[in-house]
Amino acid sequence: MTAFTFAHDCPADAPDPSTGSADRARFDFTKPAVLLMAYGSVESLDQVEAYYTHIRHGSPPPTELLEELLARYRAIGGSSPLPGHTERQRAGVEAELSRRGLGVPVYAAMKHIDPFIGDVVARMAEEGITHIVAMALAPHFSTMSICSYCQAVDEARRGPGRPTYEMVRSWHDEPRLIDALATATREALGRLPAEVPAHVVFTAHSLPTRILERGDPYPDLLLTTGRSVAERLGMDEGRWSFAFQSAGRTQEPWLGPDLGEHLGSLASGGTLHVVVCPVGFVSDHLEVLYDVDIEARGRAAELGITLERARAMNDDATFIAGVVDVLERSLSPLAITP
Repeated sequence: MTAFTFAHDCPADAPDPSTGSADRARFDFTKPAVLLMAYGSVESLDQVEAYYTHIRHGSPPPTELLEELLARYRAIGGSSPLPGHTERQRAGVEAELSRRGLGVPVYAAMKHIDPFIGDVVARMAEEGITHIVAMALAPHFSTMSICSYCQAVDEARRGPGRPTYEMVRSWHDEPRLIDALATATREALGRLPAEVPAHVVFTAHSLPTRILERGDPYPDLLLTTGRSVAERLGMDEGRWSFAFQSAGRTQEPWLGPDLGEHLGSLASGGTLHVVVCPVGFVSDHLEVLYDVDIEARGRAAELGITLERARAMNDDATFIAGVVDVLERSLSPLAITP
């Protein structure tokens, strides 16, 4: 895995849990644990307003935006599978750690809905956890994303007797993550006619372009992942590209190209078949099931393009093993016994 160094605002007690930093010698490893964190999503429509309000830092959404979000959830069946996938990921990581002789408890928490990160960290402290290895279920570091998870952990663990913690930052080029993404992409390519080469578009959630002013590595990390998957598949440079999706509803500019616009460019160039691989997401949820499966697929149909989507990682065994590979580098020096 590529060494990753970048000045950022995360207040974790060590800069990177995979480095074996000397700072770690002062941590209390009597009872360590892993904390997996996800953005969160709703399991029923009656949760949408509170969830959206939390995302907006306590400001209730305007009626038109709330109705738009409700309509999107209705279009995918009225709920998101993200909570269930996150729990299965938690259980899979805990089981794989145990199988490797690292029998530590694994907790899961959400940023914008129950179980909130703060509540879970407080429960970990009550249960005697002395040190936390925290990992957001998002492989690509950005100051607007990963740092916010880190800060949520930090706010919750303040006070006497609270656990110390380390934050896994970017794991964008973890070998088994690349393996799992390549397998999913290959499967999607196999569903398209072999006689006409398909184009692969890797995607991730867009962020405001202002992140680039401080040298945020997010776009570069995403391109590294896309290039690594393409190389694993033996694809030439001209057969794959990168686009952003799910930009926020604000007036400021967001990273592009937008997926819908990019599909238009591909169609203009004669592309007939596209595979979308959302490398920035590790679970099926609204941004995949609506933004890709409904919105982007509809746009592709208008353009005469056949679009297939690579399956999400969810609890894929290779993906889970890759997550544990990352965590094991943080936990193995602790000499934990099952």
